[in-house]
Amino acid sequence: MGRVSQLPKLPMRHGVSPSRVAVPLGHWPNVMAFLCERFDKITAEEWARRFSQGLVLNAEGHALSAHDTCPVGGHVFYYRQLPLEAELPAPACILFEDDLLVVADKPHFMPVTPSGPYVHNSLLVQMKQQTQCETLTPLHRIDRETAGVVVFCKRPQDRDAYHALFRQQQVHKLYEAVAPHLETLEWPCTLRCRLAQDERFFLSKVVSGAPNSETRICLRQQRDGLGMYDLEPLTGQRHQLRLHMWHLGVPILGDQFYPEVLRGPQEPDDFSQALQLLARQIAFTDPVNGEARRWLSQRQLTLAW
Repeated sequence: MGRVSQLPKLPMRHGVSPSRVAVPLGHWPNVMAFLCERFDKITAEEWARRFSQGLVLNAEGHALSAHDTCPVGGHVFYYRQLPLEAELPAPACILFEDDLLVVADKPHFMPVTPSGPYVHNSLLVQMKQQTQCETLTPLHRIDRETAGVVVFCKRPQDRDAYHALFRQQQVHKLYEAVAPHLETLEWPCTLRCRLAQDERFFLSKVVSGAPNSETRICLRQQRDGLGMYDLEPLTGQRHQLRLHMWHLGVPILGDQFYPEVLRGPQEPDDFSQALQLLARQIAFTDPVNGEARRWLSQRQLTLAW
């Protein structure tokens, strides 16, 4: 069983839980002075606005004023000011929900957890808004550019049991991809190689050494120089499927990173150029209730036939 946090449960605001900051030993005249010193890039005017709107709380969930005594040795909780976000071309939807799990069908371009310019438009925040489950946690990740099935755990005490399934490779994952078709390649095949982080932080690369990644790849059908491939990853390295297909000489269509960086991580998305990769299916035996679990994405790749 996972260890349940003893921190207080405070309400979400627009699907986002409050952030918290520990107050170390020291002396500050009030909470405002501590926060201004701790977060020197946030202006005093901004903190004053948050105090006036009741967005700074103590451990009991009560709104603090700027002049309240700083809770040394405790925590201060605060809600972040979220900027307006660009609308994504498609929303997330729920495929399944019970007392243990929530299964989402993620669209392309949406991050699983808040990152970069996307907070409200992250899958986690959208699922918290739809389910009103504040303890929701993703059990695995897929790239922001990839669409498809993502599983969330509801209860903190169950997380370790579900995470163990992924660590022990007891989860069957099936992806679909559209990529060039080469007559010289034989299918099916299993690719094993070693992946490592590239010098550019947002990329990975194939390096020499003992393999730490493995994918089974099958050509389902081909037409007009393109193939529809089924990909079964046995491991979960970052950008594994994209790198494996590129390594074979058939990079996935719409990939903005491999083999060439066409768009940096901070540049705007071109929503008309979606990565042709879909997390189609996930299946496992539930370690909590023993049920056979299996879910299929209802999404389609734009170049699928």
